[in-house]
Amino acid sequence: MARVVVIGGGYGGITVAKGLDPVAEVILVEQKDQFVHHAAALRAAVDEVWEQAIFMPYSNVLTRGEFVHGTVSRVEGTSVHVFGREPIEADYVVLATGATYPFPAKYSSSRSVVAKARLHQLHEDLAGARSVMLVGGGTVGIEFAGELAHTFPDLSITIVEKTDTILGTPGYSDELRAEITSQLDELGIRVVTGSELAFLPPHNVGELGHFQVKTVAGDQIEGDIWFQCYGSRAASGFLAGTDYEAQLHPNGTIRVDPNLRVIGHDRTYAVGDITDVRESKRADAARQQARVVIANISAQIAGETPESVYEPTKEWVILPLGPNMGASQLIDSEGVSRIVGADQTMEIKGADLMVSVIRSQLNLP
Repeated sequence: MARVVVIGGGYGGITVAKGLDPVAEVILVEQKDQFVHHAAALRAAVDEVWEQAIFMPYSNVLTRGEFVHGTVSRVEGTSVHVFGREPIEADYVVLATGATYPFPAKYSSSRSVVAKARLHQLHEDLAGARSVMLVGGGTVGIEFAGELAHTFPDLSITIVEKTDTILGTPGYSDELRAEITSQLDELGIRVVTGSELAFLPPHNVGELGHFQVKTVAGDQIEGDIWFQCYGSRAASGFLAGTDYEAQLHPNGTIRVDPNLRVIGHDRTYAVGDITDVRESKRADAARQQARVVIANISAQIAGETPESVYEPTKEWVILPLGPNMGASQLIDSEGVSRIVGADQTMEIKGADLMVSVIRSQLNLP
C-alpha cells in the first residue's frame, strides 16, 4: 500500500490525511500535540470559556493511519526527517505546515499545556489593563479590537496602521472599510493611520507593562499592553538547504503547479499557507486545496494521471467584531461584491466559530 506523509496538522493537513486514510498508509506529522483552531483564537484570547475549546486532540482523526507528534527537520525527495526518529520513507509527501503569526492569533509552543498557560496569563493581564495598543489595522487587528471591546467595555483601545486606511492591502472594498470604520467608531476604538511607530514599547507582545510611544508623524499613544497584528510568514524553514529550496519564494511560500504539485517534484504536493497560490490564506481555501490533492494522489495510487486542478475560490471577507458586531464582503456568482452586516456575518461564521465543524472533522464528540 502506498505511504503518504502529511507534514502539518492544520486545516488543510487534516483534510488530506483523513481523505487519503481509506486508500493509503497515512502518516500525519505535526509538531503540536493538539490541533489548534486558530479561527477562534482571538475569541479565546479574551474569553476564558474558550480557553479549552480551541485545543482538540488528534487521537481520532485517522482510522488506519498514524499520528506522529514531532518536528520535521528536513525533506529530501520523499524522505521525511523527523527529530529523534528514523527518516520516514514515503511514496508521496504533502506539505501543509501553514504559516507563523504573532501571539495570540497563533501559538508557537508545541505543547498545548504551555499554550494554555500563556493564554491564562493573558486573561489575567488583560483584566488588569486599562489601555491596549494593536499594531496593524488589517483583519486580525480589527477582529481582535472587536473581541477586546466586547469583553472589556471600559478598555481604551488604539489601532495603529502605517497605511492611510484600515484594511490597506488590496482586495477590500471602500464600502467594507467605511462600514468597519463606522463600527470601530461606535465601539469607541481610536484608529491612528498614515504613520508607523517611531519605536516599539519596551515590553514583550502580550505582556502587561505601562508604556508611552509615538508614531513617526508625532501621534502619542499610551498603553498597558500591546500586540503585533501583522507578520504572517509561511512555515517552510525545514526546506532550506534541501532540493526544494530552489522552489521557495523570498516570503517562504513554495511554487506549485495547477495540480498543487511542487514544481519539479511529481510526488510532492502542498496545500494552504505554504503554497504560492494567488489568493488570501484562509482555512476554507486550504480545505478546498486539500480535496484537489486527495483526488490527485488517489489517481496516482490507482495508476492514473492526476488531473484535478485547483481554481482559487471567490474571495469572501468575514470580519466579526466580537459576537454581536462585524461586516462581511461577499462575492456573488457574477463577481459582484456586496457588504452585509453583523447578523449575516455571525450566521456565516457560526455562533461557535465553527468549533463543531472542526470537532466533527477530527472525529470528536
